[in-house]
Amino acid sequence: MRTIGILIIVLATMLSCKTNTKDVEDQKKQAPFIWEGANLYFLLTDRFHNADPSNDVNFDRTEETAKLRGFEGGDLKGVTQKIEEGYFTDLGVNAIWMTPVVEQIHGGTNEGTGVTYGYHGYWAKDWTSLDPNFGTKADLKNLIEAAHKKGIRILLDAVVNHTGPVTKKDPVWPNDWVRTEPTCTYDNYENTVSCTLVDNLPDILTESDDTVALPPQLVEKWKAEGRYDQEMEELDAFFEITGHPRAPRFYIMKWLSDYITEFGIDGYRVDTVKHTEAYVWQEFRTICDVAFAEFKKNNPEKVLDDNGFYLVGEVYNYGISAGKAFDFGDKKVNYFDASFNSLINFELKWNAKQKTKQQVFKRYSDILNGNLKGYGVLNYLSSHDDGQPFDPNRDNSYETATLLMLTPGTSQLYYGDESARRLVVEGTEGDANLRSPMNWEDIQSDEKTKAVLQHWQKLGQFRANHPAVGAGVHHMISKAPYVFSRTFSSENFNDKVVVALDLKSGPKTVNVSQVFEDGSVIRDAYSNQEATVKDGQLTIDSNFEILLLEQN
Repeated sequence: MRTIGILIIVLATMLSCKTNTKDVEDQKKQAPFIWEGANLYFLLTDRFHNADPSNDVNFDRTEETAKLRGFEGGDLKGVTQKIEEGYFTDLGVNAIWMTPVVEQIHGGTNEGTGVTYGYHGYWAKDWTSLDPNFGTKADLKNLIEAAHKKGIRILLDAVVNHTGPVTKKDPVWPNDWVRTEPTCTYDNYENTVSCTLVDNLPDILTESDDTVALPPQLVEKWKAEGRYDQEMEELDAFFEITGHPRAPRFYIMKWLSDYITEFGIDGYRVDTVKHTEAYVWQEFRTICDVAFAEFKKNNPEKVLDDNGFYLVGEVYNYGISAGKAFDFGDKKVNYFDASFNSLINFELKWNAKQKTKQQVFKRYSDILNGNLKGYGVLNYLSSHDDGQPFDPNRDNSYETATLLMLTPGTSQLYYGDESARRLVVEGTEGDANLRSPMNWEDIQSDEKTKAVLQHWQKLGQFRANHPAVGAGVHHMISKAPYVFSRTFSSENFNDKVVVALDLKSGPKTVNVSQVFEDGSVIRDAYSNQEATVKDGQLTIDSNFEILLLEQN
């Protein structure tokens, strides 16, 4: 890794300051990719963009559903189109997490909020096939190749804990594969793991080491599709090489690892982690690492860098304050060591409401550079299954962007955060509020939305160009105006940043003497201006309230 200086301050356009972007662009190309400080975009494949209406209806999924609980048409081709258009690059996104794209149950079910199909991807019927509503394997291959050309990593979503619900079209799997009761009560470890998450969501017997045959419905399906022999040959080879028993969890791990060896995905977001025995994730880690090494060996021209396979886990209600150990009440479990690179942090939205920016930034930096050093957290302020988002009505979109993009850790930008897509939708119930189609029309025609998007783009690009923002050490320079630095060092790369927030319009002077030397030419990435440090001070004249400064 190499050297980049950064000062974040948002101010107005200063006509007297010269602009020279060539050197800055050269530096941006040099910035290494660091998972701990990545800018990750999370999207529901079905709700993002529909580029191929011909695949909108499959398996006779035509039953009327409750509002926003059926397939809306989004597909892999739609994501690829936006990658190639540069939408994600303009946002500074360097990783994309998509909801599961494996084949979903064919029927609909009512969980109490109206008839629902598996549009979200978490109701698997066949882990070895892609659901045609999302696209084909050729579509997935094209998406990953397009993303990698832009320097964007791809995470798929791994579900090991459960199959899809039982419907008239989707019979329950054999009882040596799944349990259908009891339903979890979540009051201790056992009652969180050895049970079904909800009614009618069969729970995979992940604790079992017993040899099991394939479910008959899967055998029948594969034979009808003409691929039974091939799938069996691959399974035989996997179990022979690994020595694992033909137990339910290892079948699923094999199927999930195929997306690594065949397509070269860069990581998995793993669903319902705390509802599965902790040792299962150590096994999954090993299988993923082996598959990723195999892909790199077989495809050296497609290797992006030396980063290993990335696993981020959803341990529901985990917060960064817990450090490495999640508390079930009767026992604590460490999901980091030998398992996950990172866990989703459910805490930031509360921290953001209850604490000052300095309190949040310093605390996160201290933990990530202390107890969690070498690991990470994935921060978010809105998501697909958190019914209490930070700003549901999108009244504070600018503040949301500033908080999320500048908080230490990996940032999770949920689709529509950047376009103020509302998270309260009339006529919907529950999590359907959070999952409306992406508001592309607003981005095209609404000036307020365009302005919000531009704010996210500037912050996102700055974060992506400078690992110190997300992965660095935080240090406050001054309280008023609020100015802080971030510094990051790793091997032969050094990065330093200074950020100034809550400023006034017009000329502003900030003390940067702790970071930049006199005579240094500093660029404000927000207003795209340059100025020179004199007597430890830097002055920028702009109409903005934040500065993002980087050294040329």
